[in-house]
Amino acid sequence: MSIHILIIDDEQPIRESLSGILGDEGFIPHSAGSAEEGLQVLAEEEIHLVLLDIWMPGMDGLEALKLIKEQYDLPVIMISGHGTIETAVQATRIGAFDFIEKPLSYDKVIHSINKGLHVARLERENKLLRESGPTRPDITGESHVINSLREQIERVAPTDAWVLIRGGHGTGKELVAQTIHRKSNRNAHPMVEVNCAAIPEELIESELFGHVKGAFTGATEPKKGKFDQANGSTLFLDEIGDMSLKSQAKVLRILQEQKFERIGGARTINVDVRVLAATNKNLEEEMHKGNFREDLFYRLNVVPINVPALMDRREDIPLLVADFLQNFRKKGFGDKQLSNEALTTLMQHNWPGNVRELRNMIERLVIMSPKDIIADSDVALFLGKEVAPTEANTFPLQNIQHLPYKDARKAFEIEYLKAKLTENDGNISKTAEQVGMERSHLHKKLKTLGIDAAKIGEHSA
Repeated sequence: MSIHILIIDDEQPIRESLSGILGDEGFIPHSAGSAEEGLQVLAEEEIHLVLLDIWMPGMDGLEALKLIKEQYDLPVIMISGHGTIETAVQATRIGAFDFIEKPLSYDKVIHSINKGLHVARLERENKLLRESGPTRPDITGESHVINSLREQIERVAPTDAWVLIRGGHGTGKELVAQTIHRKSNRNAHPMVEVNCAAIPEELIESELFGHVKGAFTGATEPKKGKFDQANGSTLFLDEIGDMSLKSQAKVLRILQEQKFERIGGARTINVDVRVLAATNKNLEEEMHKGNFREDLFYRLNVVPINVPALMDRREDIPLLVADFLQNFRKKGFGDKQLSNEALTTLMQHNWPGNVRELRNMIERLVIMSPKDIIADSDVALFLGKEVAPTEANTFPLQNIQHLPYKDARKAFEIEYLKAKLTENDGNISKTAEQVGMERSHLHKKLKTLGIDAAKIGEHSA
């Protein structure tokens, strides 16, 4: 990735000589003869470090330094022919990385630049590590559909292919996008997210492409758009199906060309952006109704990934519940557990809101249930129904909490699959469809667990 360095100095010979030196060292130099001009360049270009003179007509370097640190948080190296210890200390307090006096030693300038870029990279990496640390959620589950989802992510993440993530509300589409980005070659930069449903149509251009100062009423400062911010990284367009046709047309052009102009600007800006998009809508139906552009659909739908509904992966509910309880425990909500009967009731619920609804339910139970062991009656109360399980869908797991995790999981799988087979009179194909597994996978699982589907069918008959 090319490194762009901005030189802000009112002396043209210094700008020209620094530009030549930086170009010889492999950097891409930009120059400005005043602080005001430099701030405009920062608004339009992807700058990685600034060389800033202190004494200039108009806005001085210290005032410009404050604005640069507030708006861009870039490493800034101050240069001055009238430097004093007091000025250097003041610049350092504001946030300057280094202070170099004129006449400039070019070796010292290059050394300071390399050091500043190195420190900035370390700070960025530390920030990313904090964001992707233990508190960052991961995809939980061991069902066949979730393992298949993980395999798809592992294959597509290292590429630059665009991905269209589809699934219902609360299934975890954003989590899939975050995982793809985290495992990609662009993970040195944060993923930029845009909620297409939350941006009014009249503001979508400014949000995505940015604007120059004075472009419209209220544009008192230049602004970088989301595509600018995602340059070299990943742009996640969430709820793309809710974007208006007018906005779709504007987005399509930049997606195809990877270049755009800011509102009120005349300069074309090139970007390198990987796009991930997500929707809970049936885009084929939306295209048929005339609500979604076909060309945009085919541009985004390079690699389609479907996130399964919670109903299609019920066997993951105990693992999800365990994760949620652990997270709430870390937040100081208390050390609460669910009884086996309560867990069974959760597994029998349809969960139209998917994983998000389940998480909200567990948080509600943890907060509102008075006892450390959350009972079946508590779950029934918050689900708003009476629980009267039949023999066919009751799981006799009273002693599961005393088993090691591996054995407890096996015991649960045995009872769960036996109940499902009983419901379907031992029919493996129907059971596989109901639990969201391929028939061959279910057949192997039954064999591993020692379950005889034929006997269950005979007993049901």
